[in-house]
Amino acid sequence: MMIKPSASIRNNYRKVADYCVETGLPVFLTNNGEGELIVMSIQAWEEERQRILVEEALKQIESEENQRYFNVEDVFSEADRIIGKAEGKKI
Repeated sequence: MMIKPSASIRNNYRKVADYCVETGLPVFLTNNGEGELIVMSIQAWEEERQRILVEEALKQIESEENQRYFNVEDVFSEADRIIGKAEGKKI
């Protein structure tokens, strides 16, 4: 990771671009000492985007699995509650 003032992209575009392409790392650009932009190679951006998409898909799958399955203790606890309620209503 490299942090540079925004003027460096104007004055040293090739150097910044080469750094991003060769290392796969972003360059953080500042303006008046405050973070403003991140510059990265297209390949690094595509890889990051793919990583995010995979992570989102895994979270979705995990969420769906959590909705389909129940904790064993919870199932037995609920069964005991229902049975107890039914036994209290003996006819």
